[in-house]
Amino acid sequence: MVDVLFQAAVADDELKLMVLIGVMVVGLIIFAAFWRFGSLWLRAALSGCRISMVHIITMSLRRVDPRIIIDARIMGHKAGIHLSYDRLETHYMTRGNVLGVTRALVGASKAHLGLTFEKACAIDLAGREILDAVQMCVNPKVIDCPDAKQGRTTVDAVARDGIQLKVKARVTVRANIEKLVGGATEETIIARVGEGIVTTIGSAESHKEVLENPDTISKQVLQRGLDAGTAFEILSIDIADIDVGDNIGAKLQADQAEADMRVAQAKAEERRALAVAHEQEMRADINHNRAKVVLAEAEVPRAIATAFNEGSMGILDYYSLKNLQADTNMRTAISGTSAKDGV
Repeated sequence: MVDVLFQAAVADDELKLMVLIGVMVVGLIIFAAFWRFGSLWLRAALSGCRISMVHIITMSLRRVDPRIIIDARIMGHKAGIHLSYDRLETHYMTRGNVLGVTRALVGASKAHLGLTFEKACAIDLAGREILDAVQMCVNPKVIDCPDAKQGRTTVDAVARDGIQLKVKARVTVRANIEKLVGGATEETIIARVGEGIVTTIGSAESHKEVLENPDTISKQVLQRGLDAGTAFEILSIDIADIDVGDNIGAKLQADQAEADMRVAQAKAEERRALAVAHEQEMRADINHNRAKVVLAEAEVPRAIATAFNEGSMGILDYYSLKNLQADTNMRTAISGTSAKDGV
């Protein structure tokens, strides 16, 4: 009986020890949780954004930084914007900038821009800086046209009189919140404004008209609605500088005249080459005919000999022929030409 009571007492002591160890472990866990997250829990409670310690711990287990979520919740609460912890956690887990979105919502709320949390999250996840966009809505941005970073400092255009004008423009834009997702960027605005400047100057009859009224460029470019399909709204286009460049028309005319001269020279050279070739052909024909004459003259003595043999020609006829040849040679010598040249 004593042994049974002793064993029961020992088992009871072991149970108490295990319970004590369990309580100590739970206490250590609670202490560690309060040590790590107590300040966050207390700050949220004092700011009116209550959250349970279990919720904070589960956030940490889901690899969500509770400091960012609680700071964003407090920031929105102080600005009068209700942001639930679940929505903030969802945006964080999609690799969104929670604090940036919250700051943008606070700024948009103060400026009465009507920006919603869902819209801000969509813009942020699309890769746009939502905070910069909200600030640009309040404080418009000035864009230089052309962009000096692209290697050009002026937009060059030629009027109808052939004079080149070099223009620098400044475009004042404001972000369009509704078109930030899918809207074109600043490069499109710069390209369209540059195209509008070139078209306006190119349609002017004289460069003097543009120099006298540079605001006509701004008016005509603004009428084109260049901000369509972009993430910005163009407020104004101002001509910062306009200079006179080269006389492009005169240069083109000079180049055309030089090209025409080269073409004429080429054609003249072609005609000269054809004439030289024709002359060479004629000389070849002359030499060919002279060869025929020489061959014909070589047949004369043979014909005379044949005539002697056949009795068709007598000695008197032969001497008469010789006298005729001597008379011909004498006359040729007096005239200063040779017998060959006379042939």
